[in-house]
Amino acid sequence: MRPVLYGDVSSAARVLLGTAPDLRESLCRQMIGEAIAADRHRRHYRKPHPRWGNGSLMSAARRRRLSAEPGFDDPEYGACFELVLRCLRQRA
Repeated sequence: MRPVLYGDVSSAARVLLGTAPDLRESLCRQMIGEAIAADRHRRHYRKPHPRWGNGSLMSAARRRRLSAEPGFDDPEYGACFELVLRCLRQRA
């Protein structure tokens, strides 16, 4: 997976915000897996993966529906943002 920046985490959290809470963790792990696979594809074929993009988490997330980005005063968004960070840390 390409280096993770704020926009990657934000995009993934916005996807999760529109997802049922009990499905969020598995979807988050799925997006991370897609980003990893897409990055391998990009490095091997020298072009983006046709479904998952360029290997960034943002690219994998933006293939889905994103909720509008609220502020961090929104507790659900904060929880989704934290979930993305937690999944990324557990992967490392």
